[in-house]
Amino acid sequence: TGPARIANSSVLDAANGQPPRLVLELEEVDEATFARAIGTDNRPMLKPSLADSSPPAALAAASPNPLAVRPPPTTPAGAPAAPNAPADTRPVVVIDPGHGGIDYGTQGGEIPEKNLVLAFGQALRDRLERAGKFRVVMTRDDDTFIPLGDRVRIAQKQGAALFVSIHADALPRGEGDAQGATIYTLSDKASDVEAERLAEAENRADLIGGVNLTEEPADVADILIDLARRETRTFSNRFARVLMNDMKTAVHMHKRPLKSAGFRVLKAPDVPSVLVELGYVSNKGDMGNLVSEAWRSRTADAMARAIDVFLTKRVANAGAERPEKPAPARAKP
Repeated sequence: TGPARIANSSVLDAANGQPPRLVLELEEVDEATFARAIGTDNRPMLKPSLADSSPPAALAAASPNPLAVRPPPTTPAGAPAAPNAPADTRPVVVIDPGHGGIDYGTQGGEIPEKNLVLAFGQALRDRLERAGKFRVVMTRDDDTFIPLGDRVRIAQKQGAALFVSIHADALPRGEGDAQGATIYTLSDKASDVEAERLAEAENRADLIGGVNLTEEPADVADILIDLARRETRTFSNRFARVLMNDMKTAVHMHKRPLKSAGFRVLKAPDVPSVLVELGYVSNKGDMGNLVSEAWRSRTADAMARAIDVFLTKRVANAGAERPEKPAPARAKP
């Protein structure tokens, strides 16, 4: 959105089924520095317009229900408000479509997970924004790779009241079949072997994206888990139950719909967070749902209702807990 320069560049070797990648690290600079760097001090700066950019490509056209990935809104999330505009005090809901960019996520057919969850995240965003009760922020609104830590920081920077990460799962070949949506919360110990497997797979996303995690101390994950406040975990678990009750009226749920594991993306100590696996791309029925606009709309409606119920009650409770201002003392006659 403004002038920048290349601060560093490197080439990563092919890994995890992905080709070699050229990595460019950009840093923001002022216009004068940018102009000097390219030798155009006297040339007027041209500022990019979102309207001039090409919209993202549609999802696989071969799908019977192709999902069109919509371009981002003309006003980016987090843009400064107009002068003298009243502050937006609505609770912030952060929607986090998993994966993106070179991280395709799970692939069970022609449409990769990153596209399926982005389309659903956009549908949920639109549903919440129509109600007008919450300010919705997307961690990504296009095919961009976002490191796991940055997704958490977006929620914290926005002062989010709720963080909802959207994914789709798949069972490895030869390990049977599974079906239905599952809701995950953070815990030190995985609730079962499958939850542990999924958390390990999702937590490797940064390795696929080329983020160097080796510089972090080995105990960082343990420290982050220890910092997770008891109150935040309580709210996360409470929302997970509310979400399950609303979703099961609209969609098929996994036989064990509530699980927990050490997902890095859920580790904001001050933001109630859940990770929703919409279904299994390895299951034909679930995959058919994931590409169905009717299913997506119905599921987004159910999730929006749960968010509304949870946050409305939490805001009301927070207001009730505020101490009343003492009445001014009256002068004695």
